Amino acid sequence: MMQNLLSLLFYIKRSKSDENNKANIYLRITLNGKRSELSIRRKVDADKWINKIGRVKGNSQEAKNTNRYIDIITNKIYKIYERLIDENKTVSAVKLRDIYQGKYEKEKMLLAIFQNHNNQIENLKADFASSTIKKYKTAKKHLETYIKLEYNLNDIPIKDVDNKFIDGFEYYLKTERNCNHNSAMKYITNFKKIIRIAYANDWISKDPFFNRKMRLKPVNREFLTDVEIQNMMNKQFKIKRLDQVRDIFVFCCFTGLAFSDVKKLSKSDIVVGIDGEQWIKTTRTKTDTRSNIPILPIAEALIKKYSTNLEILNSDHVLPVLSNQKMNAYLKEIADLCGIHKNLTFHLARHTFATTVTLSNGIPIESVSKMLGHKSLRTTQHYAKILDRKVSDDMKILREKFSFNNE
Repeated sequence: MMQNLLSLLFYIKRSKSDENNKANIYLRITLNGKRSELSIRRKVDADKWINKIGRVKGNSQEAKNTNRYIDIITNKIYKIYERLIDENKTVSAVKLRDIYQGKYEKEKMLLAIFQNHNNQIENLKADFASSTIKKYKTAKKHLETYIKLEYNLNDIPIKDVDNKFIDGFEYYLKTERNCNHNSAMKYITNFKKIIRIAYANDWISKDPFFNRKMRLKPVNREFLTDVEIQNMMNKQFKIKRLDQVRDIFVFCCFTGLAFSDVKKLSKSDIVVGIDGEQWIKTTRTKTDTRSNIPILPIAEALIKKYSTNLEILNSDHVLPVLSNQKMNAYLKEIADLCGIHKNLTFHLARHTFATTVTLSNGIPIESVSKMLGHKSLRTTQHYAKILDRKVSDDMKILREKFSFNNE
């Protein structure tokens, strides 16, 4: 049964025969549909090669020696294969070839592969958002702690990752790390990429994530209402920092910019648009897509307010933005002072722009999607919740039409 999984084919490339009609003999190892190839470092008269059986015809001493050599290679490959099976080790066509040639590397380890992946994406910073790099680093750190806690090891062979390991990691994230379902799924998705790399490189013979469903649970995304935005804008703060953070949050509510994008927003990103008005034209940090946003009067007033700020005068930035951690900490205080009982974060400002400022005021979702810099409308629909009030306004026209017809 094992030999049905493994096949060895010895062949020559007649078209590459030399001037003496001699051709190199090659071996193709096929295991579970995947191949590896090597030269056996022997040449044969192309006219004496029998393709069907992969041997040399004739009883000459040269033919006998070559055929005996092919038999020896065949036996060696099968012995390596059987030994790996007996030892319950991962087997692949590439591994069989490398062990036969004496250049098989030591067992691939999970965290070592993960670290190599993280090093590569960090060296390709232009292709990956800093937030993406940070998520992979955190996922690797969680795996490292889980392996130490569950297995009392510093690393494990990649071949030892199975369904039980993945289930255990998910349980660890949700209990020890107190991650909600969606956060846990995102870390596991980062981990899944490492497994896919291992599978693509034949370091494992099967993908433990195959047929595994990892669905995110729908999230009820919060946003501020018109009244809450107005209350926040009207609030007088004695502390300058709170006033500044509130202004930048409101700016995001009326532009839809994410924290990383408002932080890097430069004066050169503000241009005159096709309508003769000021627009923000910038590239999103997270997705590297363009956001084209007409500047509403409230946002324009805030830009003007901070144009004389010393920090802004001496830089190319548009607004004086603190670190994400500090800004979100101040937002908690602002929420309390404004009587807002919601988890106020800068991402909530983006939801507010999508829902309260644009969609509920009749802006088509296609336009909202373009301003948010989304690659698909589906992403925009996750952010933007159509308010019942908007649905009511839309249906009012239809209601009046049917009322008129009934008279």
